[in-house]
Amino acid sequence: MNNVGILSALLAAALTLAARAQPVALVAAAGTNSVAATNVAALNGHWHSLKVVPKPGLPEIHFYNKLNPVWWLENSDEPVPPAWYLPADPHRITKWYFRNPFHNFTFYVIGIADKKSVRSGRYPDVIANPNSGWNFAVSRRKIIFLPFTCYQHGKFEFYFGWHPRGNFGIKLNYSSSNLSQKKKPPATGASEHRS
Repeated sequence: MNNVGILSALLAAALTLAARAQPVALVAAAGTNSVAATNVAALNGHWHSLKVVPKPGLPEIHFYNKLNPVWWLENSDEPVPPAWYLPADPHRITKWYFRNPFHNFTFYVIGIADKKSVRSGRYPDVIANPNSGWNFAVSRRKIIFLPFTCYQHGKFEFYFGWHPRGNFGIKLNYSSSNLSQKKKPPATGASEHRS
């Protein structure tokens, strides 16, 4: 069986499991030892589902916005660059728009970041498998299944599909440093997308 066949079989299995998985409602205060936070750690590595809700404070997004190609190029979440982004650069606003020009398109037109959904996988709340290797997940919005696959090993990282928050993304990266050994700081708002 070739690689495409293997990936197709894995995706079909993930979709089947996602359809049967019961969502786990988890609300954990970041940086606490609450029961919910402990349960998240206990579930990692086992197939489970999480309810994903849009982050609070999103601007109202209408259907007609999603039909406007000019709106696709904008960034409704952060239309103005934050203070940390190139503070001394006189062209910082222009550079901010070129930094992620299709933000609204990937988050709200082909993405589901503004909708409630259910995400299923072994590590559904993160992009990469924390132990390195493969991570498969599926986001489900009503009858639509949106797949996600990620592979990370050493200096190599690849992903394709819909992220934990619902936005679409593609990445193929070979880093000068070992990605598996980088320790990311604990997310302070990790529970904001769960209900």
